[in-house]
Amino acid sequence: MPKHGKKYVEAAKKVDSNKLYSVEDAIKLVKETSYANFDASVEVSYNLSVDPKQADQQIRGSIVLPNGTGKSVKVIVFAEGPQAEAAKAAGADEVGADDLVEKVQNGYLDFDVVIATPMMMAKVGRLGRVLGPKGLMPNPKTGTVTMDTAKAVQNVKAGQVEYRVDRQASIHAAIGKVSFTEEQLIENFRALQNAILRAKPASAKGQYIKSCAVAATFGPGIKLDPIALMA
Repeated sequence: MPKHGKKYVEAAKKVDSNKLYSVEDAIKLVKETSYANFDASVEVSYNLSVDPKQADQQIRGSIVLPNGTGKSVKVIVFAEGPQAEAAKAAGADEVGADDLVEKVQNGYLDFDVVIATPMMMAKVGRLGRVLGPKGLMPNPKTGTVTMDTAKAVQNVKAGQVEYRVDRQASIHAAIGKVSFTEEQLIENFRALQNAILRAKPASAKGQYIKSCAVAATFGPGIKLDPIALMA
């Protein structure tokens, strides 16, 4: 068993580990139990009744949170011509084609999101070994492979988050910062929750949401009622 520090232990005393909380009560507790000396992120973790080994149950997508994420995101775009100009106008931090591919190959990784036009994917594919392990490869399912580069950049800058089921059938995503109001965090949570419900595979069996918890970056996990989330 991992040994927790005094701050964690004190925060954990406020949480009943045997209780399944409502969204409203859980968000309130997250704010109360965050003990970081900075504006920590608030994260949601789901465990789903899906089999990630099945192609039709590999849940992945993105959503623009109503109140953003509270994070400053650096975006690079692989594009040429009008799509490159549109990306620059929309606020992309860096835009390029072969030159940008070479720059990333040479070690440039100072970015959070990668967007590419379909035509550029053959070249971007060469960066698979660099971008893949970091979860940065553009993908049509998350809106990061598109001809509408301006909209893609705007969405990311506005607070778009990606969600993806991992090998353990879990999804982890940030829904804002501790400094957000309870109402803002609840609204962001509901938006993510609805997206995950809509993504339920037709072939999924049993109770779709097996468990769900929210927590601050430095704070105890707070369990939510999975049955209530599916109501």
